[in-house]
Amino acid sequence: MSDSAQPNPHRDASRRTALKAGMGLALGAVGVAGATAPAAAAPRGATARVLQAGTPLCDQPGDSAAAQGLGSGDLAIPYYREHDGTWGYVFGDAWRGMQQTGEYIGSPVMLNQDRFDTSGATPISFTWAMPTAGRAGQLFAYGHDRDNGHGFEVSRIPNDCVEFGGRTYIQYTSVATWTPPAGYDGSLMSGVAYSDDHGVTWRDYPYHWAGDTQGVNQSMYGMWSFAGIDPDGWLYIFSKRWNGTHVNTADGGAIQLFRIRPDDFRAGNFGAQENWAFVDGGWRWTRSAPPSVILSGNNIGEFSVKRIGGTYCMSYFDVADYSICTRTASRPDAVWSAPKPQIVGDNRLPPSHWGKPQVPFLYGGYIHPGSAGPNSLTLIVSQWNGKLHEPPYWVLQYDGIAP
Repeated sequence: MSDSAQPNPHRDASRRTALKAGMGLALGAVGVAGATAPAAAAPRGATARVLQAGTPLCDQPGDSAAAQGLGSGDLAIPYYREHDGTWGYVFGDAWRGMQQTGEYIGSPVMLNQDRFDTSGATPISFTWAMPTAGRAGQLFAYGHDRDNGHGFEVSRIPNDCVEFGGRTYIQYTSVATWTPPAGYDGSLMSGVAYSDDHGVTWRDYPYHWAGDTQGVNQSMYGMWSFAGIDPDGWLYIFSKRWNGTHVNTADGGAIQLFRIRPDDFRAGNFGAQENWAFVDGGWRWTRSAPPSVILSGNNIGEFSVKRIGGTYCMSYFDVADYSICTRTASRPDAVWSAPKPQIVGDNRLPPSHWGKPQVPFLYGGYIHPGSAGPNSLTLIVSQWNGKLHEPPYWVLQYDGIAP
């Protein structure tokens, strides 16, 4: 089959062009070369610490991703494989060749790593793939650009992955269109898939959260991030509207919080969740009211929340600010710090962008759960200029991010 005949979820290239046209940016001479920033110099008298500062993890000749059958892809959402102490990285739409060429693999796709260097001295290197080493494949059994029993869907895009109790979970959004009308999010539904063989085979829970084309536009359960199981025994989950298109004009950046016992989650008893809600003049955990919005402002694309060294750390792609921002809190239900731009699409925008690593056409920004500490995060950032068969279509590793 020729390239032109391959299923192509990005065929209209609208998903990322909003990063340029929607913001009226004049990128000038800034190009792909601006994606990799030098590591910060160590303070005088300190031992130099070499960190990854925009290291590409795929879409490079002969790299470790290509050795596992993935030439180019985005997202690379990291998670801890607790059963054997290794690491997994869940990609979105992926191809065998560089720059979205060759066979279209699909979405989601997983590459794994036997060990992660928390010091930042060596970049992430993939050592095997799912379902078999050397041959990455689509994890879920569904077809693209067709009705798989729920309504027409283009692709299923992963939002986060977590493993606990011997089972692996991926929360995903099924995309109905990458070009929704203004005020609509373009989703079909959201769901949770699980694997009992550590990522080789997957099944869907029967319950799905209806999306735009199923009649629930702007569902706050569109995109999830698993913050992890807290020492108090609850699994904390943050969720928001689907905005993987980055053009959801009704997004508003709203985020909500709920929690659930791990055993209930495993059983698919999602109705057992408790919600962090503002009720009768105060905040409390309850099942009698839906979750309340805890954060809002600007539009938010991909986001990530992880407990790192006892601190809750959040990162997200702020579509309006054109940056990957971070925030922190002592608890999931505590007050969050102000957003801090860390990696920007154009450092000629507000002063808060000046001097920051610059990555035109950026998105993603997932926190690595193996980060060195709450003041030294590893972020996985995606970059794509919205054009097929042009570089880059990759993920970049940044270490030493202080939120």
